[in-house]
Amino acid sequence: MAQLSESVVNVIDQFSKLPGVGRKSAERLAYHLLRVNKSEALALADAIRNVRENVRYCETCFNLSEAPQCLICQDSKRDQSTLCVVEQPQDVISLEQAGVFQGVYHVLLGRIAPLEGVGPDQLTIESLVQRAHKGNFQELIMATNPTVEGDGTALHISNLLQELPIRVTRLARGVTPGSILEHTNKEILADALSGRQQL
Repeated sequence: MAQLSESVVNVIDQFSKLPGVGRKSAERLAYHLLRVNKSEALALADAIRNVRENVRYCETCFNLSEAPQCLICQDSKRDQSTLCVVEQPQDVISLEQAGVFQGVYHVLLGRIAPLEGVGPDQLTIESLVQRAHKGNFQELIMATNPTVEGDGTALHISNLLQELPIRVTRLARGVTPGSILEHTNKEILADALSGRQQL
């Protein structure tokens, strides 16, 4: 790397910090930026700056939003009696692409993972419990990932809500245990939502 300029080394270092991007991929991305015209490269820089400055978490569901409330929470046509709980904003996108869920969401921003030092207090579980108490939800769908941590998080939440008259369900196991919702195809997600089970 000694023969490369400091600026090139720096951009390679920054790209290599991205998830799933190794050193070789980071180098290819850096060289791509140097090959494209200046306006295209600067458009990427502007897009990164804009997303960091303008995107926040929805005040209601913690999905990504550029306004105090996300577009789903603002949509009065959504079924306000069904709440789907997911781990990350990417999961909302995956479920929306499946095209069968018309309710609203709550994003936990993670899952309980004691071995990684992530406890319930570091997630949006308290806000979820408050929503459940204040809202008129008839069903709460636990759509956490079908992993040990995801199942444990779902069980923890269902225990917190057991005194409320809300039916708590879990996605059907059309979603393979150990898989990640973000990487599951929309047909499997649609089947899992349609065949959800009582928790």
